[in-house]
Amino acid sequence: MDWLQLHLSAPAEQVPAVEDALHVAGAVAVSFGELGDREVIEPGVGEMPLWDEVAIAALFEIDASREEILAILGAELGKAMPADHRWEVLEDRPWEREWLQHFEPIRCGERLWVCPHGHEVEAAGAVILRLDPGLAFGTGTHQTTALCLEWLDGHACTGAQVIDYGCGSGILGIGALLLGAARVRAVDIDPQALIATRDNANRNAIAPERLLVGEPGLLDAAQPADVLLANILAGPLVELAPRLAALTRPGGHAVLSGVLFEQAEAVCAAYAPWFGDAAIARRDEWCRIVMERRADAAAPELP
Repeated sequence: MDWLQLHLSAPAEQVPAVEDALHVAGAVAVSFGELGDREVIEPGVGEMPLWDEVAIAALFEIDASREEILAILGAELGKAMPADHRWEVLEDRPWEREWLQHFEPIRCGERLWVCPHGHEVEAAGAVILRLDPGLAFGTGTHQTTALCLEWLDGHACTGAQVIDYGCGSGILGIGALLLGAARVRAVDIDPQALIATRDNANRNAIAPERLLVGEPGLLDAAQPADVLLANILAGPLVELAPRLAALTRPGGHAVLSGVLFEQAEAVCAAYAPWFGDAAIARRDEWCRIVMERRADAAAPELP
């Protein structure tokens, strides 16, 4: 089935009204993109991150009346009606595979490859993590994910007990298991992430008893891990420092990412009471922080 797509732009403060009007006009889907030059990196809790000027694309059934749609938008928005617009006909194609043509295998370290279905890797000794882009964060293309995977590839995971805190797509925990970890506990507050992690584990033939997936409460009675992975954001990392420290055994490693390089000092300071010196690896504006839990540190006091 072909589709009719309307392209508009609006200032960020007008986007909710434009979105509502598009749905009144019969849009079956509305998406947003960058039109200005401000990168959205770390929104506040409950905020919807938007650029100063937002590109809006609305999808309608192919036989919808363009004149009627514009008339409804004009009536709903009045003076807030965007001045410019353009129409596009989207021909029916297998969209779920179309965009995967641009997603190539990614090498993370010496052995580990993140590879979408339909692609193959011929490198000798390659460890293949099968993963297609989806709704949950984590495909290996972002610097923070790649940095964490490279650390896993370069360190002995055989027999390790691992916690993947904020698992997203499950890519880090699954990567650890493919590299020899004994068991991974993967947690996230997003139900979509938990579904994605289980689905991706199945695609990589991970035995269910090796990967426990659930909300953070899953860890309440968990033994501290040899490796604690947390690729989230600087703010939550700082806030969760006592809890993540308690989840890392003495002598174990915390691998933290989702951190801008300029935020690294604050994150390291939050973990200093329980961890030794930090090893920081930087890629562009992002970084990975690795620290070893000190055996002489007092147990964290949890709220």
